[in-house]
Amino acid sequence: MPKPRVIIFSDLDGTLLDHDTYDWAPAKPALERLKASAIPVVLNSSKTISEVREVRERLENQSPFIVENGAAVVIPANCFDSSEEQVKRFGAPRTEVLALLAELRKEGFEFSGFADMSPAEISRHSSLSEAEAELARDRVATEPLLWHGDEESLAAFRGKLEAAGFRLVQGGRFLHAMGDFDKADGVRFLLEKYRQQDPTGRLVAIALGDSPNDQHMLEQADIAVIVKGVQSDSVVLPSQSRAIRSLKTGPAGWNECVLNLLIEYGY
Repeated sequence: MPKPRVIIFSDLDGTLLDHDTYDWAPAKPALERLKASAIPVVLNSSKTISEVREVRERLENQSPFIVENGAAVVIPANCFDSSEEQVKRFGAPRTEVLALLAELRKEGFEFSGFADMSPAEISRHSSLSEAEAELARDRVATEPLLWHGDEESLAAFRGKLEAAGFRLVQGGRFLHAMGDFDKADGVRFLLEKYRQQDPTGRLVAIALGDSPNDQHMLEQADIAVIVKGVQSDSVVLPSQSRAIRSLKTGPAGWNECVLNLLIEYGY
């Protein structure tokens, strides 16, 4: 029986990248095996296009990528028979998110968004350098928030967003105010693209994440890997797919689980 085609979808912070240092070195053995086997690694992150481009350069990654919790899919030039880079967007633009947040602030809700913070302030809250924080502010459809109120007011705030057709998602460090999309939208879009390349072949999608905003992405995969981390206990094991929890944290857990799965599928 021929080997299936494997596609990896991976969160970054706390998953492929260390939660505190953003180091990916512990995952290097698995990444090298994936590259040698020509297996795409689709980065699926709350990070911006500019941020993910920088990470892809360090990883020597040339696969499509998904940004801002599913706000957009970026398909590089010469991928899927397109000679130019393509960007597929989902949901409301950031301007609409910021307009709603301004109204909610007038109602007394207390929070700080990236639009309110300087790169130096973002750096203090995220461990990003100021240059990296500047890239993080360049957003297309989402707004990361630090919440300053209590849990009761947060529940009311979440309800106001949902009533207006928006969502509030917990990421690794920040809450993310966004339109009605999630990380799964980009996964579905790209899986269809990969299936069109080989309609009769067997395709296995493996998704790795560590926090609740990865939940829908994990549910779209054939194999869901919950990487041990700060919020991983809050991630529900998908019932409709095979699910694994890593024993190690961050990129070390990522590396261990991916290598084991590659061996299982004959790579």
